[in-house]
Amino acid sequence: MDGSLVKWDDAKIHVLTHGLHYATAVFEGIRCYKTEYGLAVFRLRDHIQRLCQSAKIYDMDLGYSKKELQDAVIDTIAANKVEEYYIRPIAYYGYGKMGVNPLPNKVSVAIAAWKWDEYIREGDPQEGARLMVSSWVRIDGKSLPMNAKATANYANSALARVEALKNGFDEAIMLNMAGKVIEASAENIFIVRDKVLITPPVDSGALNGITRDSVLAISQEYGNHHEIRDISRDETYISDEVFLTGTASGIRAVGYIDNRTIGNGKIGTVTDQIKTKFEAIIRGKDSKFGKKWLTYVN
Repeated sequence: MDGSLVKWDDAKIHVLTHGLHYATAVFEGIRCYKTEYGLAVFRLRDHIQRLCQSAKIYDMDLGYSKKELQDAVIDTIAANKVEEYYIRPIAYYGYGKMGVNPLPNKVSVAIAAWKWDEYIREGDPQEGARLMVSSWVRIDGKSLPMNAKATANYANSALARVEALKNGFDEAIMLNMAGKVIEASAENIFIVRDKVLITPPVDSGALNGITRDSVLAISQEYGNHHEIRDISRDETYISDEVFLTGTASGIRAVGYIDNRTIGNGKIGTVTDQIKTKFEAIIRGKDSKFGKKWLTYVN
């Protein structure tokens, strides 16, 4: 927290912290994996780059260089037990002057690491997740900047996730203002039709996800065709495969959308192929991508 290692139970903020009241915060989600060469952080530089871009959009001065932030992530992991961690860097306007205007307040930066296993409910690893299209529409770029990974955006996501869970589903699909499929509550979405990967464009409101970008790079490298274009709600129903991507959830097959079965309801061939390649990379078993995407803690 603000440049110093702090014990978990002492990592506290004031109740009048500006970011708590007005959602003036930006954050990242990063993963650290065990490999045969030790712990490795996946795409650390890209995550820190996106954090800095989010801060710039919100006119926040982080007070640290990218190199200092990257080193702080490594230091936080190293200070904890040797585990596979989810890492959450967050920058937020702290305690100071209350009111909508955050500028009088100092920007604080914190980095937490914890073991986070199950983000979307897991059962049979071959069984696809159950999704519903949410009644909550994804917020639009005219209301909030969608290129920033900001806490404010996730109030919208939380409403959609709660609605899905209370209706017996695992996750929600969100449509944009034009009625096009944009993403899940906290993941990017891909469909597969005739072995072609299709994902919505960032300029339609989708987050420029790091895992999404990784899947597209893997797809290109290994000869899978892909398209970046709008997807309609009903097109998801007739897709051969659907899967979600995200740092917290990894690559997660979708078996059902609005109680319609996708494929045979289990992980599809293309999804399984992409997931297998992705997991080889994060485990340090792919030298091409591992060399540029993995930062080793030791």
